[in-house]
Amino acid sequence: MQHNRHSTTKSFKSQLLLSLTVLPTLIQLIRSHLLKEPYHTSILTGQGWINELLDGHPNCIRTELGMKRDVFLALILKLHEMGYADSKYILLEEQLAIFLYASVTGLTVRHLGERFQRSNETISKYNSYNSYFLH
Repeated sequence: MQHNRHSTTKSFKSQLLLSLTVLPTLIQLIRSHLLKEPYHTSILTGQGWINELLDGHPNCIRTELGMKRDVFLALILKLHEMGYADSKYILLEEQLAIFLYASVTGLTVRHLGERFQRSNETISKYNSYNSYFLH
Protein backbone atom coordinates (compact mmCIF):
# COMPACT_ATOMS: atom_id res chain seq x y z
CA MET A 1 0.00 0.00 0.00
CA GLN A 2 2.90 2.31 0.84
CA HIS A 3 4.37 1.80 -2.63
CA ASN A 4 1.11 2.73 -4.36
CA ARG A 5 0.70 5.93 -2.36
CA HIS A 6 4.33 6.91 -3.05
CA SER A 7 3.86 6.21 -6.76
CA THR A 8 0.60 8.20 -6.85
CA THR A 9 2.21 11.15 -5.03
CA LYS A 10 5.18 11.09 -7.40
CA SER A 11 2.87 10.96 -10.43
CA PHE A 12 0.80 13.84 -9.05
CA LYS A 13 3.95 15.92 -8.48
CA SER A 14 5.12 15.21 -12.03
CA GLN A 15 1.77 16.22 -13.47
CA LEU A 16 1.69 19.35 -11.33
CA LEU A 17 5.20 20.32 -12.40
CA LEU A 18 4.33 19.72 -16.05
CA SER A 19 1.15 21.80 -15.69
CA LEU A 20 3.02 24.66 -14.04
CA THR A 21 5.53 24.77 -16.90
CA VAL A 22 3.13 24.31 -19.78
CA LEU A 23 0.24 26.42 -18.49
CA PRO A 24 1.93 29.86 -18.74
CA THR A 25 3.05 29.10 -22.31
CA LEU A 26 -0.43 27.92 -23.22
CA ILE A 27 -2.02 31.04 -21.72
CA GLN A 28 0.40 33.28 -23.65
CA LEU A 29 -0.35 31.43 -26.88
CA ILE A 30 -4.10 31.81 -26.37
CA ARG A 31 -3.71 35.50 -25.52
CA SER A 32 -1.63 36.21 -28.61
CA HIS A 33 -4.28 34.63 -30.87
CA LEU A 34 -7.46 35.81 -29.19
CA LEU A 35 -6.53 39.18 -27.71
CA LYS A 36 -4.59 40.72 -30.56
CA GLU A 37 -3.19 44.16 -29.88
CA PRO A 38 -3.10 46.45 -32.93
CA TYR A 39 0.45 47.09 -34.12
CA HIS A 40 0.01 50.07 -36.43
CA THR A 41 -1.63 52.70 -34.23
CA SER A 42 -0.27 56.00 -35.51
CA ILE A 43 -2.85 58.69 -36.22
CA LEU A 44 -1.00 59.55 -39.44
CA THR A 45 -1.80 56.89 -42.05
CA GLY A 46 0.32 56.33 -45.15
CA GLN A 47 -2.13 58.32 -47.26
CA GLY A 48 -2.18 61.03 -44.59
CA TRP A 49 1.61 61.25 -44.76
CA ILE A 50 1.49 61.51 -48.56
CA ASN A 51 -1.12 64.26 -48.32
CA GLU A 52 1.15 66.05 -45.87
CA LEU A 53 4.06 65.74 -48.33
CA LEU A 54 1.94 67.01 -51.22
CA ASP A 55 0.58 69.96 -49.25
CA GLY A 56 3.77 70.76 -47.32
CA HIS A 57 7.08 72.39 -48.08
CA PRO A 58 8.22 71.54 -51.64
CA ASN A 59 11.57 70.18 -50.46
CA CYS A 60 9.96 67.61 -48.13
CA ILE A 61 8.49 65.45 -50.89
CA ARG A 62 11.75 65.58 -52.80
CA THR A 63 13.69 64.52 -49.70
CA GLU A 64 11.33 61.66 -48.83
CA LEU A 65 10.31 60.34 -52.27
CA GLY A 66 13.20 61.52 -54.43
CA MET A 67 11.17 63.75 -56.76
CA LYS A 68 9.40 67.07 -56.81
CA ARG A 69 5.65 67.37 -56.26
CA ASP A 70 4.83 68.15 -59.89
CA VAL A 71 6.89 65.19 -61.12
CA PHE A 72 5.16 62.87 -58.62
CA LEU A 73 1.71 64.07 -59.73
CA ALA A 74 2.65 63.80 -63.42
CA LEU A 75 3.88 60.24 -62.83
CA ILE A 76 0.58 59.35 -61.13
CA LEU A 77 -1.32 60.71 -64.15
CA LYS A 78 0.92 58.78 -66.56
CA LEU A 79 0.46 55.56 -64.55
CA HIS A 80 -3.33 56.06 -64.67
CA GLU A 81 -3.12 56.61 -68.45
CA MET A 82 -1.16 53.36 -68.72
CA GLY A 83 -3.93 51.48 -66.95
CA TYR A 84 -2.62 51.33 -63.40
CA ALA A 85 -5.27 52.00 -60.78
CA ASP A 86 -6.06 52.30 -57.11
CA SER A 87 -6.45 48.98 -55.36
CA LYS A 88 -9.40 48.23 -53.11
CA TYR A 89 -7.73 49.83 -50.07
CA ILE A 90 -4.70 51.75 -51.34
CA LEU A 91 -4.66 54.66 -53.76
CA LEU A 92 -2.14 54.59 -56.58
CA GLU A 93 -0.41 57.57 -54.91
CA GLU A 94 0.37 55.47 -51.85
CA GLN A 95 1.40 52.45 -53.92
CA LEU A 96 3.90 54.61 -55.79
CA ALA A 97 5.04 56.31 -52.59
CA ILE A 98 5.81 52.93 -50.96
CA PHE A 99 7.98 52.02 -53.94
CA LEU A 100 9.72 55.42 -54.06
CA TYR A 101 10.28 55.68 -50.31
CA ALA A 102 11.73 52.16 -50.25
CA SER A 103 14.01 53.07 -53.16
CA VAL A 104 15.19 56.30 -51.54
CA THR A 105 15.68 54.99 -48.00
CA GLY A 106 16.45 51.29 -48.41
CA LEU A 107 14.39 50.59 -45.28
CA THR A 108 13.21 47.12 -44.33
CA VAL A 109 9.65 46.00 -44.93
CA ARG A 110 8.93 46.30 -41.20
CA HIS A 111 10.13 49.93 -41.12
CA LEU A 112 8.18 50.76 -44.27
CA GLY A 113 5.10 49.18 -42.69
CA GLU A 114 5.47 51.47 -39.70
CA ARG A 115 5.86 54.55 -41.91
CA PHE A 116 2.81 53.71 -44.02
CA GLN A 117 0.82 51.99 -41.24
CA ARG A 118 0.42 48.87 -43.35
CA SER A 119 1.06 45.17 -42.81
CA ASN A 120 4.34 43.60 -43.90
CA GLU A 121 2.42 41.65 -46.54
CA THR A 122 0.96 44.83 -48.04
CA ILE A 123 4.33 46.57 -48.05
CA SER A 124 5.98 43.56 -49.69
CA LYS A 125 3.30 43.52 -52.36
CA TYR A 126 3.70 47.17 -53.33
CA ASN A 127 7.45 47.26 -52.77
CA SER A 128 7.79 44.30 -55.13
CA TYR A 129 6.13 46.54 -57.70
CA ASN A 130 9.63 47.74 -58.51
CA SER A 131 9.12 45.69 -61.64
CA TYR A 132 5.41 46.63 -61.73
CA PHE A 133 6.20 50.32 -62.12
CA LEU A 134 9.28 49.83 -64.27
CA HIS A 135 7.66 47.74 -67.03
